[in-house]
Amino acid sequence: MAKEIYIAGEWRLGRGAVIQSLFPADQSVNAELSTATLEDVNEAIEKADQAWRQPSWRNSLPHERARILYKVADIIEARVDELAKLQTRDNGKPLTETRGLVMSAAATARYVAAACETMNDELTTQRAPDFMTMSVHEPVGVVAAITPWNSPIASEVQKLAPALAAGNAVVLKPAEATSLIALELAKIFEEAGLPKGLLSVLVGRGSVIGDAIAQHPLVRKISFTGGTTTGRHLAHIAADKLITTSLELGGKSPTIVLPDADVELAAKGVAYGIFSSAGQACIAGSRLFIHSSLYDQFLTRLVEITKGLRVGHPEQAGVHLGPLVNDKHLQSVDRYVQLAKSEGGQVLIGGEALTTGDYAKGSYYLPTIITGLNNSAQTCQEEIFGPVLVVMKYDNEQDLIAQANDSCFGLAAGIWTESYRKAWRIARALEVGTVWINTYKKFSISAPFGGFKDSGIGREKGRLGILSYMQQKSIYMGLNEQPNPWCD
Repeated sequence: MAKEIYIAGEWRLGRGAVIQSLFPADQSVNAELSTATLEDVNEAIEKADQAWRQPSWRNSLPHERARILYKVADIIEARVDELAKLQTRDNGKPLTETRGLVMSAAATARYVAAACETMNDELTTQRAPDFMTMSVHEPVGVVAAITPWNSPIASEVQKLAPALAAGNAVVLKPAEATSLIALELAKIFEEAGLPKGLLSVLVGRGSVIGDAIAQHPLVRKISFTGGTTTGRHLAHIAADKLITTSLELGGKSPTIVLPDADVELAAKGVAYGIFSSAGQACIAGSRLFIHSSLYDQFLTRLVEITKGLRVGHPEQAGVHLGPLVNDKHLQSVDRYVQLAKSEGGQVLIGGEALTTGDYAKGSYYLPTIITGLNNSAQTCQEEIFGPVLVVMKYDNEQDLIAQANDSCFGLAAGIWTESYRKAWRIARALEVGTVWINTYKKFSISAPFGGFKDSGIGREKGRLGILSYMQQKSIYMGLNEQPNPWCD
């Protein structure tokens, strides 16, 4: 029987068609899931609007909302192995990675809880003797949270925790291919005591259900992580409705190796930055710029490291790269590799799918390094979202910065150098939202995250991440006995 979805605090079958959740490692069926219809969307949003307006929630104190999030964090942490396995079944990432994502989700809920109960409204500076002013923040109402398939549990808690901490209700639309963990999160929030109606999890096609949620007149904020094309579409919807958005979109992140870099440290960091998660990460370091004086030495070491990476079943120990999420995505990745060849690129290593033996039923692709292209090549400009690294050389810093910034994206970048002065100078010159220096793909829930240019609008994480789900109000309090100057 198909799994139920979560509609305004009720578990029941969605009215839509039944879909299958498949394990990317071998295409076995994880579960059958019912999906939502437009009728389910309307019901979930109307009840969400009623729920957040209830005085018991709208007037709840920050520490009361924080208490729920602390419980969520504790439950997630207590079930880390079980949830990691479910996440692996959902999208094929190795268990070592999904365990980290689960722990990240727990840390997010705990941080947001602490930040929620320690945030203060503001008594603003008095500008006249006859009145005083305050600045307060209030919830926006119903939030549409639309999440991707590559890191669902981390992305979903990253939206649910601050939105609920701010006093809103949330309608969550997970990626169709990876809905299992979102449904499990609904159970966790329910167990933690979240009042009925404040959360719905609606499974279905993004182009239908996600679109309907975003366009609903009662939805007052859209929080989306995913592709730039969809993000731009949602931004148009938000503009028409005059509502706010948080859009964390695609990337083509440059990684820079300066001539004084520690070759061993940098080569291992570059490999991790592009090949972990099989490259299925918006912040993957997919464009590598190496100084010409270090180019041959560095590239030789990077190829050696890549040869040692193990591609395999994500539930096996010691695996570095699991399968891609499905065969359709694998074909897309491979088309880019073939495009690179047609553009004059040379494949140094990888460049093909694994299709025999234990790999036959899964969507496995070898870690791939391509040279011989310049930054204007289509392969260097478009997001591949797979284990494909394009490598270029540069001669001077001015040329480097120009090439690194020559992209419609601006999500992240990496710099490898022993000079903090050079690192700081280049970090400030790069048009990206996050810069890693002598490390890569490290995250802190207390550090804001988001992109420049086509990589998005707004920021998640940090204390201000909670305020992004709120609206600001100024309150004036008169101090005079006379209400206005017209009175005698």
